[in-house]
Amino acid sequence: MDRTANAVWKGNLKEGKGTLDTQSGTLKGTPYSFKARFEDESGKSGTNPEELIAAAHAGCYAMQLSHFLAENGTPAAELDAKAVVTLVPGTGITGSAITLVGKVPGIDATKFKELAEKAKAECPVSQALGAIKVSLDARLG
Repeated sequence: MDRTANAVWKGNLKEGKGTLDTQSGTLKGTPYSFKARFEDESGKSGTNPEELIAAAHAGCYAMQLSHFLAENGTPAAELDAKAVVTLVPGTGITGSAITLVGKVPGIDATKFKELAEKAKAECPVSQALGAIKVSLDARLG
């Protein structure tokens, strides 16, 4: 199974601009730039690679955990996963921190934490991010 995305960049690093397109069409001509990546903390000037990694990590993690919860006989009513990917200019991407609030009827906190940690370890995106620190703060809510 392959998934594709296409990036078109025009110009130099600081003044240049680019667009991203994905196979699904979710991103179509989505702008990205130096400003969006390194200067605009609001995220309003376009996307950036770290934001896309964060979305992939949060989505993959939530899906993986939902599978483990269903296998346990305690399917989730809702999993709210947020990933924060940290980029240190001059160093690179240093971590992805997942925060999760789960609504899971019929599960105790200990089993929930166990399955949440298992999902962190086995989520394919977590595994792909093996070169950086991946952390998890999971709780029932």
